[in-house]
Amino acid sequence: MNNMISGALSHSRTVLMIFVLLLVSGVVTYSNIPKESNPDVPIPVIYVSIVHDGISPEDAERMLVKPMERELRSIDGVKEMKATAGEGFASITLEFIAGLDSDAALADVRDKVTVARAKLPSETEEPTINEVTMAGQQAAVTVVLSGPVSERALVTVARELKSRLEGISEVLEVDIGGDREDIVEIEVDPLLMESYGLDSGDILNLLSLNNRLVPAGTMDNGKGSFAVKVPSVFESVKDVLEQPVKIQGDSVITFQDVARVRRSYKDPTSFARLNGEPSVSLEVKKRPGENMLETVANVKTLVTAAQQSTIWPASIRVSYTGDQTIEVNMMLNDLQNNVSSAVILVDCDIGYFRPTYCTFSWRVYTRFFFDRYSDRFFVWLHLKYCGAFFTDYGCGYAGGWSNSGDRICRSLYE
Repeated sequence: MNNMISGALSHSRTVLMIFVLLLVSGVVTYSNIPKESNPDVPIPVIYVSIVHDGISPEDAERMLVKPMERELRSIDGVKEMKATAGEGFASITLEFIAGLDSDAALADVRDKVTVARAKLPSETEEPTINEVTMAGQQAAVTVVLSGPVSERALVTVARELKSRLEGISEVLEVDIGGDREDIVEIEVDPLLMESYGLDSGDILNLLSLNNRLVPAGTMDNGKGSFAVKVPSVFESVKDVLEQPVKIQGDSVITFQDVARVRRSYKDPTSFARLNGEPSVSLEVKKRPGENMLETVANVKTLVTAAQQSTIWPASIRVSYTGDQTIEVNMMLNDLQNNVSSAVILVDCDIGYFRPTYCTFSWRVYTRFFFDRYSDRFFVWLHLKYCGAFFTDYGCGYAGGWSNSGDRICRSLYE
């Protein structure tokens, strides 16, 4: 130990350079390390949800679960597969072996679901694939839009804001609370329909057979081939109004002659209110491993910029709820205060108050070093914190700097 101390003192410039490197590395690492109150825990579980309105549990098992199971069982690394069939839905849960690459497993599941989709009934909705993560369970912050405006204005602004928020690299997804799916309502006048010799079946068939993209194969002109399609997708309400229903002589009967068409919403499944006023909430969820403080700061900056744009109604107010950065900042302040107190107490105890030991243990050399260089020990101990923090972070431990500092304090007291 004496030779080590003498060697360090004889190469003061090298030691100082190492100290500066450790100090700078520790500060930079501390500023870049992800900070959050609930760190993400990898859960090797992926579930597939399938919705088919009106299907019975028995038919869901036969027509939805079994075709999907036949494709998913061939995925490597699956530990257990469970399936549930109910009224109008079916779900399949895949549990993978711990330590398996989650991105590769998710890609394999998507490929197999795409193959199995062709074997499902045509009325079945597109299957959804969800990865179970602790980070996606709770929103980092919730943006609430409220004010004395119409529901359509709130929903329109919320959807535009959602598309912008999802463009932030740290944001995983944004869920809108209080939103409703757009629909087009067609109210047929029975007297006009009878006068034109129509029935409800004719109108229903016209709507169901249209609003779809019809592939017509390929055409080869000798120099190359290209795909041919017949577009018949409704782009606006005007397209529905001008849709021909029947031809009588030289006149063409359209939907606007026998019915009234208007835009509307589906029945609501969720509501959001703030201070007694209708509102729309946007739950912003961050990606696993991203910095909570930076994510929320970027979200608030984007919302502030959107408020200053010309398309933002002046009567819509913005408020934030469930901001997790408040708890994170409190935890960081407590942690920094505890570490600083520990360093000061250890410095005072070892450098000034601990008695001299007469044994040949390492304490003699430590006391010899502190007696001569006690004024530099405080800086030295801080550098040990930074060095241990930087080393543990490089090995992949997000909270390694505080754990390493605790180990240093315990070793000095032993």
